[in-house]
Amino acid sequence: MKRAVCLAAILGALACRSGERPIRVGSKNFSESVLLGEVAAQALEREGLKVDRRFNLGGTFVCHRAMVAGELDLYPEYTGTAFTAILGQKPVSDPAAVRESVSREYEKRWRLAWSAPLGFENTFALIVRGEDARRLGLSKISDLASHAESLRPGFGYEFIEREDGFKGFVRAYDLHFGHQPAEMDLGLLYPALESRKVDLIAGNSTDGLIAAMGAVVLEDDRRYFPPYEAAYVVAHRLWQTDSPVRRALSRLAGRIDAATMRKFNSEIDRDKKAPADVARELLASL
Repeated sequence: MKRAVCLAAILGALACRSGERPIRVGSKNFSESVLLGEVAAQALEREGLKVDRRFNLGGTFVCHRAMVAGELDLYPEYTGTAFTAILGQKPVSDPAAVRESVSREYEKRWRLAWSAPLGFENTFALIVRGEDARRLGLSKISDLASHAESLRPGFGYEFIEREDGFKGFVRAYDLHFGHQPAEMDLGLLYPALESRKVDLIAGNSTDGLIAAMGAVVLEDDRRYFPPYEAAYVVAHRLWQTDSPVRRALSRLAGRIDAATMRKFNSEIDRDKKAPADVARELLASL
């Protein structure tokens, strides 16, 4: 009789576990975000959890709304993006202050937690072709001032619309472009730069195509852009002490530096490898 009761309890627990809703992992619509989403998904699956991948959803605001609405359980985000775009704060340069602020406010406003940083920042990067940098003497953003009239900029929607993007950037550097920025999908920025449809783009500092194209990142010499530490935003109910989600994501904390991120991003962007395969390789390297 006791054996029957124990067996029934075990089968009941297994049935309950198998009926649990999969963890819904999202990402934005660019390579690094998809890769980090896949890294999280595979890390959770190693804990025996079921995962529902919801990648390439769109930009910051789309993913944030999905989290607040309970349609996602976690996705990769950047502290500076949350601080300025979601919380509407003016950019500051102290990474710890930004991290503490977003953790506190996300918990208070939306019951969302932040994992520990993964170990790298991915800040906005103003990028030009290498030959143009050499010809025009461009090494820092302030160098653009004397050439802005003739340069054709091309930016993603978020960079144009966000306060820590184009609007604040041109004010901070007193830039007056002679051409209106071309607004384009993030995936089209580097092809447009390479094909000379635009002369200046706002990419990300860990983009794999920067080195592959021989492009040049202009130094943010006025320290305009805030710190953008990569981490995961997680539904609070999944972030309890010693939960499998927390265990899995905590193992990634501080393990991925910027050089590593550029290397694996390039495998997707340049070598056209599948994000799932690259994520598996990245996890194996940690």
